[in-house]
Amino acid sequence: MTSVSAAGALPDSIHRAELRKAVFAATVGTTIEWYDFFIYGTAAGLVFGELYFPHEDPLTATLAAFGTYFIGFVGRPIGAAIFGHYGDRIGRKATLIATLLCMGIATFLIAFVPSYASIGIWGAVILTVLRVVQGIGVGGEWGGSVLISMEWARSHGNRGLVASWPQFGVPAGLFISNLVILAFSSWTGDQFLTWGWRIPFLLSIVLVGIGLWVRLGILETPVFRKLVSEKRIERAPTAEVIRKQPREIILSAFLRMSEQAPFYIFTAFVFAYATGTLKLSRDFVLTAVLAASVLSFVSIPLFGHISDRIGRRRMYLIGAATTGVFGFIYFGMLDTASPLLVFIAVVLSLIPHDMQYGPQAALIAEAFTPRLRYSGASLGYQLASIIAGGPGPIIATALFAAYRSGYAIAAYIAVCAIISIVATALMPDYTGKDISAEYDGKR
Repeated sequence: MTSVSAAGALPDSIHRAELRKAVFAATVGTTIEWYDFFIYGTAAGLVFGELYFPHEDPLTATLAAFGTYFIGFVGRPIGAAIFGHYGDRIGRKATLIATLLCMGIATFLIAFVPSYASIGIWGAVILTVLRVVQGIGVGGEWGGSVLISMEWARSHGNRGLVASWPQFGVPAGLFISNLVILAFSSWTGDQFLTWGWRIPFLLSIVLVGIGLWVRLGILETPVFRKLVSEKRIERAPTAEVIRKQPREIILSAFLRMSEQAPFYIFTAFVFAYATGTLKLSRDFVLTAVLAASVLSFVSIPLFGHISDRIGRRRMYLIGAATTGVFGFIYFGMLDTASPLLVFIAVVLSLIPHDMQYGPQAALIAEAFTPRLRYSGASLGYQLASIIAGGPGPIIATALFAAYRSGYAIAAYIAVCAIISIVATALMPDYTGKDISAEYDGKR
């Protein structure tokens, strides 16, 4: 006799098929959205300073370019509030389609932004506006992608692994974005600065079409359907989760310090540092980051799986402590300017990040009650963008300008790690527990 789920009464075989479809749709969608987000960061490190701030010295131009990069992170909490509201009101699926369109259209339009030589400072202004829209789209994407996967998982013992697959979209998006930029950098040669960099942005519209096709074919999660059937939908979920679970929101933001700030130093700032200071070639750095992202294909789901065995919080604490130490090793290897050591440092740089990023989705999302989960998880996750991810490359650039040493940046990474260790120790851990019932952060 076919058993059924408590939430949606789907036969086991159909439920498993829908789980696979949901995980695939979430992973494909996050890959596309992070591709969009990362090509901006790579372009900011390689060409935006010269194109949109040509009258500044190279270091100031880099700071200005990363300033427009930071603006995208400011948009992310706004997107979390907007799309979190609708994700808890109308469902995970519909909201995810909206976030994909928001991100994709903004990225596509960046390809057409004229440079300073054509329209002066207005090029940078338009770029900044589109970057904000990008940030808003990404701000709503993460929470929905994690929930569309995690809320299909019946077993309490594999949620870490299931929730880690949308996280897989980060290295996949990083890999594709760097691969495309590397390809067009080689193909267009000296013309890359003029028009070659625009092609990866144009190609994003094709990826968005694929993502929409995949996402339109999935069902709403059993957890959300249960909320609808029980008439437990909140009228103002964002306001309600701020009132009911502010502690979890704040802790979610601070526990990301040791994961997010180093990540953007290792994947965005490194381009400016390696090409400008170490005098290594652009293509060499792109290749090294590509190799690092490939390693993350394995390590992110691996550490998500390990968190199902030893607990989310414990796995995360190990990763945060490792990151605090690794920053010094990383810049020690980079500062040798030895191509081999630099390549090894870059390839290994995402492993400490992945030790946290694998279990992170489940750790954060499980802490929020179902009817407020999209809003709460999104807000906590994306608030880190304005205290960690966005300022990271800017702070790294400013520290290097002041001290002319990578170890100053490593010290900054260590401080981020300490903050995260404290926040993680205070975060509730729901590994292996039922997350379909209402609990408002109390058990």
